[in-house]
Amino acid sequence: MGPRLPVLAGLLAAVVLGTISAPAQESTPGERLPVREHTLANGLRLLVLHRPGAPTVSFVVEYGVGGVHERLGTTGTAHLLEHLFFKGTRSIGTRDAAAEEVLFRRMDAAHDTLVRARARSDWDEVHRLDVRIAALEDSARVHVEANEYDRILTKAGARGLNAMTASDATTYYVELPSNRAELWFVLEGDRMANPVFREFYAERDVVMEERRMRVETSPGGLLYEAHMAAAYNVHPYGVPVVGTMSDLENLSRRDVVDHYRRYYGARNAVVGVVGNVDPERIVAWAEKYLAGVPAGEEPPPVLAREPAQRGERRVEVVWDAEPSLRIGWHIPDARHPDAPALSILTNLLTGGRTARLHRRLVLADRIAAGVTSSLGPGERFPQLFQIDASPLAPHTAAEVEAAVYAEIERLVAEGPAPEEMERVRNQIAAGNVRRLQSNLGLAFQLVESESLFGDWRETFRMSERLRSVTSEDVKRVASRYFTSENRTVATLVRAKTGS
Repeated sequence: MGPRLPVLAGLLAAVVLGTISAPAQESTPGERLPVREHTLANGLRLLVLHRPGAPTVSFVVEYGVGGVHERLGTTGTAHLLEHLFFKGTRSIGTRDAAAEEVLFRRMDAAHDTLVRARARSDWDEVHRLDVRIAALEDSARVHVEANEYDRILTKAGARGLNAMTASDATTYYVELPSNRAELWFVLEGDRMANPVFREFYAERDVVMEERRMRVETSPGGLLYEAHMAAAYNVHPYGVPVVGTMSDLENLSRRDVVDHYRRYYGARNAVVGVVGNVDPERIVAWAEKYLAGVPAGEEPPPVLAREPAQRGERRVEVVWDAEPSLRIGWHIPDARHPDAPALSILTNLLTGGRTARLHRRLVLADRIAAGVTSSLGPGERFPQLFQIDASPLAPHTAAEVEAAVYAEIERLVAEGPAPEEMERVRNQIAAGNVRRLQSNLGLAFQLVESESLFGDWRETFRMSERLRSVTSEDVKRVASRYFTSENRTVATLVRAKTGS
């Protein structure tokens, strides 16, 4: 069945660190994992890995559909779907599905009328219809078995039931005792084929409140949105995954159901199962319970291409809060040949207390309380290399910004030292090993790689490509992408008070 975890983790770490060689034409230890691959007739891809040890199993389902596949007017659909997907089916979460359906039609008709009233600014009518929809939803709630899906899994010993929506994908996950694995297939097959988006308007209000809390009343959230909107003029990476408030207010159940039926079919789903299970039984259950899930359509193609930036862009957010700084440079997607060197670069700059920007801004100059960097907001399309810093009073965002550029210029001129490169390789190796130590972490790794690259092995090949990055590679990508004309800067500034 392949090496046990400690052996596998040691081998992978050795390859990444370079203490043993991985011949160019041979696979890495991670690629040799005994993953059972199976594709159903409807297109659903299944990855199963038997792991001896504790009698537990982790399930991860990733749909290659996210915020980038929405259109203006319906932004936030994928994130709202994530919430609604836990509301049950025609047989789970209800006492009377037929009675619910009658009330759904009434409240949806009222919502259509409300949208038209909002368009003509008839606020009395909007208020009246809001009250009517809330009353109809209260009536429908009489037929609801609240949280029944969660309750069934919890009673079976589930842990960590959750989901997340990103720009590129939507992911659902849970851990269960191994002897409850078939239950997951029973529930998931029903949920994929027969979801009912009950309590729709109440849950939409929850998402709108989430937006208020994380964005509209959060200086960090406002700065992030302003920065991404300034950096991306064309590509949907500049549109928030949570959606705009005006779109959320007008989203209908019909919009969400249509989006789900079209794009959340089996052909866009990858299921990862990792734990102490029999792969053949897992495949048999997948065929029994998931083969009837509709294939659906391919996600709408993302044809927008961000034009090359021809000059620095700057944006300010005024808020009664401490100053903050975000700097971003356009870089290629995660599949580009420069991606490994850029990944090394983010670790060199902010990967721990010994990283360059932390040493200079936080420890030496003491002008910043903290500094981080990241690549995003997705991986399928050209990204933004982002640096976030928090100036330490009385120092300003301008001082911190100048210090960031000076450190980058020094890196381009001198290149990273051998000991810096070795430190980063050690960090990457340790991170890979930590992820392998968890069934859930490994399931995520397999599914994400299969969804993004079309091959679960690619995530392990990336480790080898990271090991081959040289100091000259880092200098080259920093020089190529970290130019002033390719840069977008956002600053949070405190509102001026009257004298």
